Amino acid sequence: MKRPTIAVIGSMNMDIVVKASRFPAGGETIQGDEIHFVPGGKGANQAVALARLGAQATMIGAVGQDGFGRMLLASMIDNGVNGEHIQVKEQIPTGTASITLTPEENSIVVVPGANGRLAPADIERIEHVIRSADTVLLQLEIPLETVEYAAKLAESLGKTVILNPAPARVLPESLLRRVHYMTPNRTELEALTSLSLSERPLEEAVDVLLAMGVGCVVTTLGSEGAVWKRKGDPMRSQPAYRMAVTDTTGAGDAFNAGLAYEISAGQEIGDAVAFAAKVSGLAVTKFGAQDGMPTLAEVKAYFGE
Repeated sequence: MKRPTIAVIGSMNMDIVVKASRFPAGGETIQGDEIHFVPGGKGANQAVALARLGAQATMIGAVGQDGFGRMLLASMIDNGVNGEHIQVKEQIPTGTASITLTPEENSIVVVPGANGRLAPADIERIEHVIRSADTVLLQLEIPLETVEYAAKLAESLGKTVILNPAPARVLPESLLRRVHYMTPNRTELEALTSLSLSERPLEEAVDVLLAMGVGCVVTTLGSEGAVWKRKGDPMRSQPAYRMAVTDTTGAGDAFNAGLAYEISAGQEIGDAVAFAAKVSGLAVTKFGAQDGMPTLAEVKAYFGE
């Protein structure tokens, strides 16, 4: 298998993680158990996960000229990610994500900071990076116009475009037509299609996205695993692996990285989804979105490959 080369264009945040026994009710103050400052952001998490799997991962994003920004840049280097194309924005703080983590679930509030200043011009300047990549992996924690420009540029250069449509929002068909693989969860699928999955079959919502031009929809379903479908093909499923859960924060990012890794290496979609399920399964057994990302050797050893 060839070593994949992947350009990740997305967010970089400092995650401020508070562990508590439960979520507070409205207006209630409760006592937390721990607080951690953890490098995060969907883009950065996926870049780290890819590098740990052995891909040549380049991060394209933005941080502020502050302590959090310096920590995020150091994290890229420490994890083997090429960070030389990360923009340092003056007088703009680094993005943050405030995460409350309970034994059952997590909740996240994101403040974009420098992520909101990553502009199409920043992507235009690094066209050579996209030209040399197999795949461009995108999310929605940076301005939509930047995502659209990156997808258009990647398409013009004949690159595979993978979009993790998070956080959820309605997207223009001009972008959807340029996406080869999209990876919504249930909430994101509902937002993208304006269909309620409590009232309509999941496959109907998937078909809406396919009709709008997406090449393949891979829907993540948490503990139920994932399903995927191309237009005209039957929907297929991949069960989740049952693991001892420590922290679910980076599970979706791990899944996207595993999928991008296998697709970039030339694997079929079914094999790619199965591998992504393994990567995300292992990721939830450790604390921290980036620290929890497994290496390729760990995936192979755990699943006996």
